[in-house]
Amino acid sequence: VYVGQRPALDEAGFKAAYEAAMVKFEAVRRLTEQMHPDKCHLVTTPDGVRKTVRTEKRAIMIGIENGYPIGNDLSLIGKYYDLGARYITLSHSGHNQICDSSGPEQPMHGGLSEFGKRVVTEMNRLGMMIDVSHVSEKTFWDVIKSSKAPIIASHSGCMALSPHDRNLTDEQLRALARNGGVVQIVALGSFLKPDSPERRQALAALRQELGFQRTGRQDRQAMSAEQREQMEKLFEVYQERMKEVDARYPTADLKVFVDHIDHAIKVAGIDHVGIGTDFDGGGGIRGFNDHSEALNVTVELLRRGYSGKQIRKIWGENLLRVWRQVEKAGERLR
Repeated sequence: VYVGQRPALDEAGFKAAYEAAMVKFEAVRRLTEQMHPDKCHLVTTPDGVRKTVRTEKRAIMIGIENGYPIGNDLSLIGKYYDLGARYITLSHSGHNQICDSSGPEQPMHGGLSEFGKRVVTEMNRLGMMIDVSHVSEKTFWDVIKSSKAPIIASHSGCMALSPHDRNLTDEQLRALARNGGVVQIVALGSFLKPDSPERRQALAALRQELGFQRTGRQDRQAMSAEQREQMEKLFEVYQERMKEVDARYPTADLKVFVDHIDHAIKVAGIDHVGIGTDFDGGGGIRGFNDHSEALNVTVELLRRGYSGKQIRKIWGENLLRVWRQVEKAGERLR
């Protein structure tokens, strides 16, 4: 359940975000209960994941990416929990009422806001996982200090290999391990390997040549049918020409992705690393561009000497362990 946010942190924005979130919760309910109950099932516990997988159905789990839809109402966390959400990414690409994001240069709160500290406490009480991907480094340390349960970084990389503000430093990785949490390595090329100056120049030149500009969802909705058709055709040309840029200036590939897994394991340990693809948020790299290529990751891990037990931890056992521990922490705190 991803919900964007308006620049202003006001009640009108919070109301719109709440309504957008509810639409997505309802979509998941329809998918699992009405459209394809024979193929998938909404699960709300780690044991439910295992049980569903044994039936050969897809286990659907809900997370909220961006705490903005909470607004200033702590009770909404419980409502979202009751609807099936089991983790919340505290922020997205901009500061919100909960905390500072890793994106903007200037802080708003200096980490967690006072309200954000109450959000952490309430999520701990409910047994809901706290996700620190997207948050600023100061927010990360505030959460580590405040949380009474292990935390997750659902889709991040390693700063030591790629200096991107969405990645975690070795110090953060070690702290996450001490906390008992898990970092899920993201399969998003720009986080894993910085674009070279030459590639950035080539991309800028291509966009200028084609007159291609990225558009948001609201921009697309405002277009006429003819304008959308023209945009789609232009995007097809852009994608085709992008192959030339990729050939000259290669982006991150499967090897680079597993390099990040390797590094995180060396720093944090095998029990604290997983995989978070972000396929619906820009993720996808050469060799692991979508779920159909997931086996390539396993093959590369085997090639590097990881055992079957270790690979199972990376592919989900570690996250399920954290989920169970967060549930137990909630039981103690309630």
